[in-house]
Amino acid sequence: MLDDTFKPHGRHLIAGEWVEGDSTFASEPVAAEAAHDFSVGTPAHVDRACAAAEEAFWTYGYSDRETRAGFLDAIADAIEARGDAITEIGTQETGLPEARLQGERGRTTGQLRLFAEHLRKGDYLDRRHDAALPDRQPLPRPDLRMIQRPIGPVAVFGASNFPLAFSTAGGDTAAALAAGCPVVVKGHSAHPGTAEIVAEAVLEAVEKTGMPAGVYSMIQGGTREVGQALVQHPLIRAVGFTGSLAGGRALFDLCAQRPEPIPFYGELGSVNPMFVLPAAAKSRGAEIGRGWAGSLTMGAGQFCTNPGIAVVERGEAGDAFVAAAKAALEDVGPQSMLTDGIARAYRDGQARFGGRNAVRALLETGQEGRSASPNLYETDAEAYLQDHALGAEVFGPLGLVVRVTGPDDMERLARGFEGQLTATLHLDEDDAALGRRLLPILERKAGRVLANGFPTGVEVADAMVHGGPYPASTNFGATSVGTLSIRRFLRPVCYQNIPEALLPEDLRN
Repeated sequence: MLDDTFKPHGRHLIAGEWVEGDSTFASEPVAAEAAHDFSVGTPAHVDRACAAAEEAFWTYGYSDRETRAGFLDAIADAIEARGDAITEIGTQETGLPEARLQGERGRTTGQLRLFAEHLRKGDYLDRRHDAALPDRQPLPRPDLRMIQRPIGPVAVFGASNFPLAFSTAGGDTAAALAAGCPVVVKGHSAHPGTAEIVAEAVLEAVEKTGMPAGVYSMIQGGTREVGQALVQHPLIRAVGFTGSLAGGRALFDLCAQRPEPIPFYGELGSVNPMFVLPAAAKSRGAEIGRGWAGSLTMGAGQFCTNPGIAVVERGEAGDAFVAAAKAALEDVGPQSMLTDGIARAYRDGQARFGGRNAVRALLETGQEGRSASPNLYETDAEAYLQDHALGAEVFGPLGLVVRVTGPDDMERLARGFEGQLTATLHLDEDDAALGRRLLPILERKAGRVLANGFPTGVEVADAMVHGGPYPASTNFGATSVGTLSIRRFLRPVCYQNIPEALLPEDLRN
């Protein structure tokens, strides 16, 4: 059981106060003894949090960069101070192993500190100055200065598969706070206790650094009503979301239908195709197959960058790849999935593959309850291109091998893929010509293109892009990981002939 440092109380954090609701929902942790009742959020809670966020913006949005950097560092410190308790309740709720939760906690605090350093450098402001040219003919030029400014309160949706790094104080929250935007988080019902303890850490940092109380609120879910109210609230200026295609698209549409539409930065789903080129297949196909199996089953396949499709040519080399992948998958036992709903969706996805004549089962396992075992299927390029459903994400350890006949077939298949978070090329030196043919296609399809690796795992760094054309995400020009993600919550403002004393401090000479 949890130690004395943390006991879930099941309330919402709204502008510095823990608030109860009129009704509750019961959490459904993997460890039954960790079940707890949590308050159900309501539109009234959303309205209160958004009003407080708007009020906080007039202070926080105009604070200096060092103040905000210190706040982010303080959140990281407070999360680390609760490290053991976070790991304990996180494993109980999600079934993820301790090592995974510890690593994810490090990533979460690392993101916060990375943004703090990014703020101190100031490059993200993209400051520009065109000095006045009063004597220019035929018309003088005014003094023009440009800088990126925060947009206002931001809504963040916690993700089911990342209780820390993409949730309460995860990447979206860190980027928005760094930009100068107050945040209202909708907690995910898969890990409400984890959300609560991380919210406590944020509250500690708010109080320690003297931030306005409305700079951060966390409202537990329980119903869809909370999410709908949040994206439609007139004070919310943008939304960060990681989740399913169906859920994200519904919220995206609500954002677009508002009287004043706002950007919805949704990371929705991807099958992350992996192309095994002929020379690489011949020289090390079995090795690549085993590596693919490991990436496919990591965390029960519950990663948005899970490489669900492998493209390989027909023939002995391709057969060796498939045989090695199948053998490695057979050695992987059942793994617990994050929620009962995710487990049901995985079973539905498997049934979708198993019921198609154009798909051959290579490894088919039965699924029970909340656990999932690997499944492997095979089809050809023609069947894949004719059946759109084969390209839909199955969230879990299910792989599809698409066999092709020659480079032209491989290129045609690459052109047929929808937008992806990642695309991978496994190639040797003799594959360079085909690689050059495929790369321009894949860079139009994906936000990140890899060579001779596996996409599971996203480095948090300046150059990282975690996004891609729809349906991978709803905005192909944005990323939800890396320092560039701060730009989602900023907008450029030009100041013409404004006296220096009135300019933002970062624009003064």
